[in-house]
Amino acid sequence: MVNAVRVPPRVVSAVLFLCLGLGVARVHAAGEQAEQFTPEFLHIHASYDAKHTPKIVAPDSVKRGEWFNVTISVGAGGQHPSLSEHSIRYIALYKDTVEIARTYLHPVYSSPTVTFTIALDEGGSLRAIAEPNHSAAWEVSKKIEVLP
Repeated sequence: MVNAVRVPPRVVSAVLFLCLGLGVARVHAAGEQAEQFTPEFLHIHASYDAKHTPKIVAPDSVKRGEWFNVTISVGAGGQHPSLSEHSIRYIALYKDTVEIARTYLHPVYSSPTVTFTIALDEGGSLRAIAEPNHSAAWEVSKKIEVLP
């Protein structure tokens, strides 16, 4: 036989109130956190910055369906640091608006340079996006032609 403990209804109500209150506090705190970010932090930077703008190294034209390398390094004017307090979280490669590759980087142990091997079926724009741990992401694009 299981021994049941009788909990007074007032205690049950207090516990429920606390649980619900914590849930509301968590939701409210999440809303406040979202409000902390300025519009500049939420929008990708397309301007040039020597330390943060990615650099794309890829051919100007490729044959349809053939593999080729795309190297992206962060810091068009010199390599971005990789310190615990100032590093790159990830580097992503897009073909027009479709993400085709992404690499997450570790501060200190990862250099902010990646090489993706890809193949395309049509020309367009390769876009590299790199997000540092202290600001919004930075973006650069490069046109690429696909030959038959």
